[in-house]
Amino acid sequence: MSRKRALISDAFNLKKRRNGTEQFGATAAEEGPADIKSSLEYLMTLFPRKLFNDALPQIVLKHQLYSIHSDRTLVDKELNKMRERGDLLMFQLGFDAEAFGLVFTSDYKAKVLVGEEGKTTQTTVERFLEKVVTVCTDLSFTKDKMLKEFLFTDSEITQLVKSGVLTVRDAGSWWLSIPNSGKFTKYFIKGRKAVLNMVKKSKYGEVLKAEIEERRTNSQVKFHMKYHIHDIVGAELVESIPTTSGTLLRFVDS
Repeated sequence: MSRKRALISDAFNLKKRRNGTEQFGATAAEEGPADIKSSLEYLMTLFPRKLFNDALPQIVLKHQLYSIHSDRTLVDKELNKMRERGDLLMFQLGFDAEAFGLVFTSDYKAKVLVGEEGKTTQTTVERFLEKVVTVCTDLSFTKDKMLKEFLFTDSEITQLVKSGVLTVRDAGSWWLSIPNSGKFTKYFIKGRKAVLNMVKKSKYGEVLKAEIEERRTNSQVKFHMKYHIHDIVGAELVESIPTTSGTLLRFVDS
C-alpha cells in the first residue's frame, strides 16, 4: 500500500473511532444498505418481547441506528427505501418530536391481526392494513384523505382509533400507531432516565460502556441495557469516546 493510501485509510479509521461506530453494532465497519438492514435486525433482537407477552411487534427507534452508523443521511435513505418497498413502517412515538419508531410491516400486521381476532372492529382493521398500511408511507392521515382516497366512513375511522391503529394527532387528522404501545413508551422513558442517571452519577460523569452493560438492572430498567445504550448514544444524550480501555460514555450536560 502506498503511503498516501495508508494515510487516507488511517484518517478514515480515526474518523470512525471518533464517532464511536466501531464498538456498537453487528455491522458498524460497513455503511452499505445490507449492513443497515442487518443493524436494524440486530437492534430488533434487543427488544423484550416477553415483557409485553409477545403482544407487541419488535420496536426500534430510528436514532438507535445512528449509534451504529455515522452516516445519518445514508441510514435515512435506506430506511426510506425499505418503507417504499413495504418492508418497514415508521411511527411518530409521541413523547418526543424526534422519536420515530421502526417496525417490520409483517410483524406489525401479525400482531394487530391477533389482537383483533373476534372483535367488532376486525373487518375494518383488516381493510386498513390491506388498503392503507401496505401501500402508503405516510406517518399521519387527514380526514379528507381517509374519506375520499381510502374510502373509510366516519364510523370506521372511529373503529380504527378504538382498535389503536390510529391515534388522534389533532382535529381532523390521525397518526398511524401501534396498538397497546403505551406501556412500551412508559417503560422506555423510565429506563432511559435511569440509564442516563447511571452515567451522570459515575465519577466525572463518564463510564465504560462494557461496565454499564454488565450492571444489574433495577426496577426502572426493564429493557436490555444495550437497547438503552443504543438509544442514549444515537440521541446524543451521551458522547461515545474510544479509549484504550474500550468505549467510554460521557454524560452530555444539556
